[in-house]
Amino acid sequence: MSANLSKAVGHQYESQDVTWNKRDLLLYAVGIGAKKDDFAFVYDKAFAAFPTYPVVMPFKLDLTDVSNFREQVKGRGRTVEGLPTFNPDRVVHGSQYIEIIKPIPVISGPGWKLERKLVGVHENKSGIVVDQETVLVNPQGEAYVRMFSSSFNVGAKAYGKPFRKAITAAPAAKPIPKDRKPSYIFTQNISEEQAIIYRLSGDYNPLHIEPAIGISAGFGGPILHGLATFGFVARGILSEAGSNDPTALKAFGARFTSPVKLGDKIETSVWEVGPGPNGTTELVFQTKNLSSGKLSLGAGIAFVKKSEKSKL
Repeated sequence: MSANLSKAVGHQYESQDVTWNKRDLLLYAVGIGAKKDDFAFVYDKAFAAFPTYPVVMPFKLDLTDVSNFREQVKGRGRTVEGLPTFNPDRVVHGSQYIEIIKPIPVISGPGWKLERKLVGVHENKSGIVVDQETVLVNPQGEAYVRMFSSSFNVGAKAYGKPFRKAITAAPAAKPIPKDRKPSYIFTQNISEEQAIIYRLSGDYNPLHIEPAIGISAGFGGPILHGLATFGFVARGILSEAGSNDPTALKAFGARFTSPVKLGDKIETSVWEVGPGPNGTTELVFQTKNLSSGKLSLGAGIAFVKKSEKSKL
């Protein structure tokens, strides 16, 4: 099948069933480093889903046991007319964005689905980037969460020259202010066991647990899931700017720029850059890996409804 990248844009995938329960939400909270005082997310007597939990749904789906990651990736990569065949071993997560339209319930029940569409394709000299929009809908078809993700297919080629087409995209972060210090700075320690915990939320990629695979991939050993780092930083921002209110984080996104290894320490700098939609404050941020000296998350953006306590 010859490549026709333009034709691939707009492709609607089959909807996927998803389920979750309180235990899933508790596991996710611990997987992104929740502490004993994060009561709103770790105690099931009176708690809520951490706002970024839906980013694991494309991995967990409606499964109740450990999944075969490689088979899952193959299934997710079913042929899309117009796209070349991609190598599942050379796909990396480029960016992630989540918008919380409505808070999800702590137990799904049946009938919830992910509706997924291919919304952009970009070819450059290094490979092909594929952008997807995923919407979580309830049994009545009401949208609760909208997510955008990009996957970079390293070395893939279609035309052998630059190409770009997109029909929609996540909001882009504003530039980081150069004339003032961050509004918030926080550091977080990544434990040696963090990937073991996070994988229980549904992402069983062996890269994050089997040393030989991490070494062969050039990382020197297992690395933390990019979406775990994503969750760590979201948790820190919600704590700093939203007083840990489960309903305060309305949107969150970032680009993955370098891996975080187990045992590393990360530092996030956050700037308020003005009002956002619906009474929120717009934030931009970047996360530096203090252990490697490299940025791990860049082009960070968040919309938070600040409480009086968190206002500067």
